[in-house]
Amino acid sequence: MDQFLKILTLPDNIPIVIMLFAVIYLTWLSFREARKNDKLIEEGKKDQIYRRMVE
Repeated sequence: MDQFLKILTLPDNIPIVIMLFAVIYLTWLSFREARKNDKLIEEGKKDQIYRRMVE
């Protein structure tokens, strides 16, 4: 485990680690928004999707 952490904290690898966490977070965020939009479509409120995005 020490060797793994040593490799992760090398200056060249820090941006890669940050990008990895950013991709995971943004993927989760996009799926969450997609679920909200799907729920609005099921409820027959398709026109509210655009209004929610603009707000």
